Amino acid sequence: MAKKISSAEKRHRKSEERRLRNKSVKSSVRTSVKKFVTLAQKKDPNTETALKEMIKKLDTAAGKGIISKNAAARKKSRMQRFYNNNKAAQ
Repeated sequence: MAKKISSAEKRHRKSEERRLRNKSVKSSVRTSVKKFVTLAQKKDPNTETALKEMIKKLDTAAGKGIISKNAAARKKSRMQRFYNNNKAAQ
């Protein structure tokens, strides 16, 4: 049987911790996007606050390197356009 290498075990532990942390952040971003979209479709007055919260979460995730800055910018742009179109249609 091969020897256990402690550095490899530690690397595996740390990568698992990072994976779970990143998964949590990505999940919260997706949840905030869904919340914003449902409020916007219902024409709820709290839509603007949901948009700001979603943008904040996207910026935080991009700053931590969990999602790329371009992906965050693209999603923010699309959601802002969605918000503007819904507001104009009212």
